[in-house]
Amino acid sequence: MNTLKTVFLMTLMMVLFIFVGDLLGGRSGMTVAFMFALAMNFGSYWFSDKVVLAMYKAKEVNGDSAPKLYGLVQELSQRASLPMPRVYVIENPTPNAFATGRDPQHAAVAVTTGILKILNTEELAGVIGHELAHVKHRDILIGTIASTFVGTITFVAQMASWAFMFGRGNSDDDDSGVASLVLMIVAPIAATLLQLAISRSREFVADEGGSEISGVPLALASALEKLSMQNQIHPIRDAKPATAHMFIVNPLSGGGLMKLFSTHPSLEERVSRLRQLAKKY
Repeated sequence: MNTLKTVFLMTLMMVLFIFVGDLLGGRSGMTVAFMFALAMNFGSYWFSDKVVLAMYKAKEVNGDSAPKLYGLVQELSQRASLPMPRVYVIENPTPNAFATGRDPQHAAVAVTTGILKILNTEELAGVIGHELAHVKHRDILIGTIASTFVGTITFVAQMASWAFMFGRGNSDDDDSGVASLVLMIVAPIAATLLQLAISRSREFVADEGGSEISGVPLALASALEKLSMQNQIHPIRDAKPATAHMFIVNPLSGGGLMKLFSTHPSLEERVSRLRQLAKKY
């Protein structure tokens, strides 16, 4: 299913670029857009994980530089029958974590310095287990490509605004203007809906899978409560909306209507499910 989603996103990305290319430059614009879309698809598959890690200035660690964290990831990876992922630390006081990479053989787990300070070993194991569940379920490729796609939608909306303001200087200007205006309005909504569709259901599955890997569903529930509270008080500085769905809890601030469009399911429902799961252990 995630493979089909990946193919769909890559195809849709190409169609969007070709459409806007035609809007801005006719047939020649379509050709340029097609080549650009091919480059974006290639880059999002092979390099988007590196882009996300660089975006948050994540630094790779090993058994010497971060023995406790590295050892925990190693132990849980073995339990999950997964290859050892690369481990990264982000210098940020707000506690959070995410996984990225195109497949389990090229996966990476990143945590902030803040999460290492406020969680105990069992809670941290629950969080790492959650991220490894994303790796095991192959959520990370679709999530990483989705972040690239959302960024592409934003870029497409900007291109549409240029088309709307300047036009193409021919008889199609009225139609182009209407199409551009519609795209400017629809694109951000489409980006939000995309994140919702991809992220919410997969978080529940990763919570359950992470609990099975770590063996401590209540510790994961406790960790989620701590992380959610801290991220509401002090959201991650310079967090990117396009990558918000990759984190274990939403790194962006916002309440009221914004909660309806959150990339993550409600904390209360996640914790409730984990407590029900704990009764089976």
